[in-house]
Amino acid sequence: MSDEQIPAQGRTPTFTVETAKVLAEVAHNRQKDKLKRPYRDHVLAVGDALADFDDEIRIAGYLHDIAEDTPMTRQALLEMGVPERSVDIIERVTNRLHSNPDDYQSGIREIAEDHDAALVKIADNAHNSLPERVEALAAKWPDKPPVTKYRDARPVLYAAVEVDEVRKILARANPWLLEEFDAQLDEADDTDYENLRYDTGPGFRSM
Repeated sequence: MSDEQIPAQGRTPTFTVETAKVLAEVAHNRQKDKLKRPYRDHVLAVGDALADFDDEIRIAGYLHDIAEDTPMTRQALLEMGVPERSVDIIERVTNRLHSNPDDYQSGIREIAEDHDAALVKIADNAHNSLPERVEALAAKWPDKPPVTKYRDARPVLYAAVEVDEVRKILARANPWLLEEFDAQLDEADDTDYENLRYDTGPGFRSM
C-alpha cells in the first residue's frame, strides 16, 4: 500500500516537534536579540513554554519568528511538511504580515482574534518579559524601554484564551508574571461580594 492509500489518521507525522526545534536552531543560529544574545535561545524557550498544548501549536511556537526573521516562505514551510495550521499561526504572529506593521498594538489585536496564535504570542511575550531581560532593556533604553509594549499587550492576549491556559504558559515561561495576572483578574472581577447570595437551591434555608 502506498503512502497515498494510507488513511490520514494512520500516518506518522513527517514533521514533528523535534524537527521544529532543530529547524528553529538552524534558522536562527547566527542571529542575536536586542541584547546581543543568541536569538535561538528565545525561540526554543517559546516552544518549550507551550509544552502543555498540542503538537501543531508547539511547532508554531518553535517557528514563530521564522517568517519574520528569515527568508522562509509559507510555501517552503508547507513543502517541508510543517502542518498548515502551524503555518497559519506563524503567519498570524508575523508582524510584517499585519494590516499595519508599524502599529504594534494593532498587530496584537489581530493576533488576539485567533486563539492558537494568542497562545503562541503569550509565550513570546512572557519570555521577552523575564525580570532580568526587562532590567537590561530598561537600562539600554531608559527613555522608552521596549518592555512597555509587552506589558500593554498582555491584557489583550490574555482575554483571547482561557485563564488556565495563561497560567500554564506563564508557569513555564515566566512565573514572575503570575502575580500580575492574578491582580488583573481581581481587577476585572466585578462581583458584589458584600451582597452576594449563597442560596443553593429550593431546599436552602437561612438560619
